[in-house]
Amino acid sequence: MQTKLKRRHLLAGIVGLAGSAALVKIAGSGTSFAEETTAAEAATPATGTLPIPDLLTATDEDGVSVFTLGTQSGTNTSLISGKSITTAGYNGTFLGPTIKVTDGETVRFDVTNNLDDETTVHWHGLHIAPSNDGGPQNTIAAGATWSPSTTINQGEACTLWYHPHGLGTTADQVALGLAGMMIVDDGSTANASLPNSYGADDIPIIMQSTAITSAAAFGITNASFTASGVTLKFLVNGVSATDETPTLSVAYGRVRLRLLNASLTDSITLALSDGATFTQVASDAALLPSPISISSLRISPGERAEIVLDLTSSDAAATLQATVRNTTNGTRYTVSMLSVSSTATTAADTLPTTLNTVTALDTTGATSRTFTLSNSGGTFLINGVAGTSMATMESNAVMTTLNAIEQWTITNSSTTIYHNFHLHDVPFQVVSVGGVAASGANTGWRDTIEVPPSTSVVIRMQFTDYADNEYMYMLHCHNVIHEDDGMMLALMVMSS
Repeated sequence: MQTKLKRRHLLAGIVGLAGSAALVKIAGSGTSFAEETTAAEAATPATGTLPIPDLLTATDEDGVSVFTLGTQSGTNTSLISGKSITTAGYNGTFLGPTIKVTDGETVRFDVTNNLDDETTVHWHGLHIAPSNDGGPQNTIAAGATWSPSTTINQGEACTLWYHPHGLGTTADQVALGLAGMMIVDDGSTANASLPNSYGADDIPIIMQSTAITSAAAFGITNASFTASGVTLKFLVNGVSATDETPTLSVAYGRVRLRLLNASLTDSITLALSDGATFTQVASDAALLPSPISISSLRISPGERAEIVLDLTSSDAAATLQATVRNTTNGTRYTVSMLSVSSTATTAADTLPTTLNTVTALDTTGATSRTFTLSNSGGTFLINGVAGTSMATMESNAVMTTLNAIEQWTITNSSTTIYHNFHLHDVPFQVVSVGGVAASGANTGWRDTIEVPPSTSVVIRMQFTDYADNEYMYMLHCHNVIHEDDGMMLALMVMSS
C-alpha cells in the first residue's frame, strides 16, 4: 500500500466489442483507455475479435465518484440462426461495463431498473455494509433507482463482479446476461508490477456456459442443459467461442487475464492447448502470496482468478481451451475459448517473486460452526434449511458480532453433486480441503470455493467494519440454480 496498512493485514497482525457480430457490443458509458490515462502513459489498445467491455466513466459530485448503471432488455438474433433470444444487460443489452475503483475512493452507484421485473445488484466480493450489499433485501422495483454509496475499503487489489441477487430469481436474470466486472486497485507496488493497462495488457474475460432451449430462451434449470433440442454455447465476453474462437492481440510481452466464471451451474477448467504452463497471480479476493506456475485451472461458478500469459517465448498464438463440466463433474464439452498473440519483440520483465503477505488469522477462542450442504430432490439445503423465503432466512439467520473471528467447516454431504460456497461481506482464508492443508491458490484470500462431493472445506474469517441489526448478508452455494432452490442462509453481523 502507499500510505496506509492493508486493512486485512493490519487486522491479522493485531490478532496474531470489437469485430464480432455474435452479440451486440458490450455497452456502457465508457472511456477509451487513452481517455483514462495521460498522454505520456497511454498504452496501445489490444485488437482482435474479442469484445472488451468499456470502462464505466464516473462523474465527480463533491468528491464522490458516481457510477451510473441501467438494466435494460434486448434481443439477440445471431446465436442461433433464425431465432430471437431475449437478453438483458447493464447500459446495454448483454453484460455490462467494467467498473474500476481505487481503495479509499468514495463512490456511489446509481442503478436504474429498466426491466419489467424487480431486480437487485450485488457487488460480489466487495466489503460493503449489508444495507448496500445488493442482496434480497435491496430490491429495485421496475422503473426505480437504487443509489448505494460506500468508501472502497477492500485493502487488496482484486477482481470482483456485479450481478442480480434476488430471492429465487438470480438464475433467471444472470442467464439473460446481467453481469459485469469490477476491478479494485490498491495502489500497491505488487499490483503495479503486473500488467495493469486496462484494454491493453489487462483484459477482463467473462466466461458463460449457457444452454439455449428449443423455445429460444436461455436455460435456467439443470434439466434445460440436457433437454431435447437444446443448444449449448460457450460465451466469452458475450461472443460464442463455440462458433468461432475469439482472438486477442496485444502489443506487450505479457497479458493479464482477469477470469470470471459467470455460468449458472458449470465449472470450467482452463488449459493451454499445447499443455504449457502459465502463471496464476490472484484468486477471488486478492493477489496471491507469490505467483504460481500451473498447467490447468478449475474455476467454479462465481469464482475469479487472474493469470498472466508470457507471449514472447513462441511465435505462435497461445490458445486457451475450456473444458466445461456439470454438477456431477461430467464433461459437457471442450472448446477453444481464446487465441492470444503478441506483437512485442522483446521479452517482458521478470515477475516479482512476492506479491502479497497473508498472515493467518488467530483462531484461538474463535467460534466454530459447521454448515452441511445437502439436497432433498430438487430442494437444496444448508443445515437442513431451504432459504427460499425471507421469513425462513430471518428465522434461521447465522448470528455473529462485529470483529468476531470464526472458523467454519463446510461439508458437502452429497456423494455425487459438486457445490461451492460464497460468503458475502468479508473474504476468508482456507485452512484445509478434504483434510489436506491449503496450498496453491488457496493460500490467498478467497470469497468463493468449490466443495466437492463427500468433502469438507475449513475456512476462517473476521467480520470487520460493518454491523447492522436489520440488513443481512448471505452465505450460499454459487451454483445459482442451487441457490434459487434453497441453498442459502442469512448472516447477521451485530454491533454487540
